[in-house]
Amino acid sequence: MLIKLPSAVFWRLKIKTLNTEKCEVTIPYFWRSQNPFKSIYFAALAGAAELSTGALCQLALAGKGQFSMLVVDFRAEYSKKANSKITFSCNQGEELFSLINSLKVGEATQLTMISTGKNTSDELVAKFFCHLVIQAKKLIHQIRLDSDKLLQTC
Repeated sequence: MLIKLPSAVFWRLKIKTLNTEKCEVTIPYFWRSQNPFKSIYFAALAGAAELSTGALCQLALAGKGQFSMLVVDFRAEYSKKANSKITFSCNQGEELFSLINSLKVGEATQLTMISTGKNTSDELVAKFFCHLVIQAKKLIHQIRLDSDKLLQTC
């Protein structure tokens, strides 16, 4: 997935943990992510935060059919200077999986995912709010039914 996100590779973002409960992404403090004020550039922090929510969404959607996903709002709160490695955590896996499993074809839902960034001293540095709209286009059992119909016509 990171190969499709060149800035994530450039900033050396790493997915530390990814499971059905949470996703943790780290961003190092070094010359590629640094701004002129000797802290991590806000866009790099936003990229790490969004990856922690997006990777969790990709895991929740994997193998379930065709979905569309759109970020409709994105905001941040900064509380401390980011001048060390920052770990972003999104702990809404259970909520997200439950929401996606409840969707029917054509149905859309919204969810605000929260990613918190902490420094190496476990101090809150930033909190990002990523508001998503997720729509089920075709669920996996429908894809199987469509392929069965195709085989019957052959």
